[in-house]
Amino acid sequence: MKVDVTFMRMLRAPAGEALRLPEGWTVETNVRPDVAGYRLLQDKVGRPYCWWMRQAASDRDLAHLLEQAPISIAVLKHGQAIRGFYELSLSNPQDINLSYFGLFPEAIGHGVGRAFLDQAVRHAWSLGPLCVRVNTCTADHPRALPLYRQMGFEPVSTMEEVWDVPDRLGLVIPEKFLV
Repeated sequence: MKVDVTFMRMLRAPAGEALRLPEGWTVETNVRPDVAGYRLLQDKVGRPYCWWMRQAASDRDLAHLLEQAPISIAVLKHGQAIRGFYELSLSNPQDINLSYFGLFPEAIGHGVGRAFLDQAVRHAWSLGPLCVRVNTCTADHPRALPLYRQMGFEPVSTMEEVWDVPDRLGLVIPEKFLV
């Protein structure tokens, strides 16, 4: 699979009031899912966009990540139902990475994405970094890159990458990304 990955950064926290989620939507931070729950989050958000790296990891490696890695996971909820998640990598407190961000397919089109991303970015900035980073690729939702730009991220570089996506994951790779 061949994609273009755009690496982006934000050097200043968002100004002004936080964007509000629509009524009935909430964000729960500092969630600690088990391996099965984490795989579900990755699959529900990432399957349409060929997110494969965490899905290819062993249960043991994912358990270690969830127990030991300096990460913070938050989930988007509509009522009690989870409808998306984000993950912050805190391995470098001065340079926080928004490692994963996305909505479940059933949440797209309900006017929650921008406010959810705003909450993720503000959460990252509340931890005191000098920079917040994110990357996106051509396999992600087509609105991802424009939304990140609108929220204040600036592109730093774009690189072509070739990924060897394991067949065992059962992901459907769109023809335009096949090598």
